[in-house]
Amino acid sequence: MIRRSLLAAVVALGLPRTAHAGEEEAAASVNISGVGLPVIAEGRVRNYVFVSLRLHLGRGANAEAVRSKEAHFRDALVRAAHRTPFTVAQDWTRLNAQAMSASLLAAGTAIAGRGAVARVEIVGQSPRRRTGVRTG
Repeated sequence: MIRRSLLAAVVALGLPRTAHAGEEEAAASVNISGVGLPVIAEGRVRNYVFVSLRLHLGRGANAEAVRSKEAHFRDALVRAAHRTPFTVAQDWTRLNAQAMSASLLAAGTAIAGRGAVARVEIVGQSPRRRTGVRTG
């Protein structure tokens, strides 16, 4: 009788730990929001777009370690946006999501280590000025 109770207690204590590990695997991402990036056209800043993104972490990456380097990811993205603008031709209200993802993925290796960032997802873009479409 005591063995059954002990075995049931061990199993019961083991189940929440397994469920918690599943939650950590599902939450293997780091959100970064509110990064203001310039829209540069003809050598002038025409608008700013505020970008929210999610860094999907690779296997074995420590989410807390990557989260602690959020400022470095923001800095890398802003520097890249000024060096080679992510501007979409003829549209000053959005930025090139593929170019931003590729740039941040490359910077992720230097910032957090090889394989720490598996994928970059652009969650949203919000322009400062809505009427920025260039005509002519």
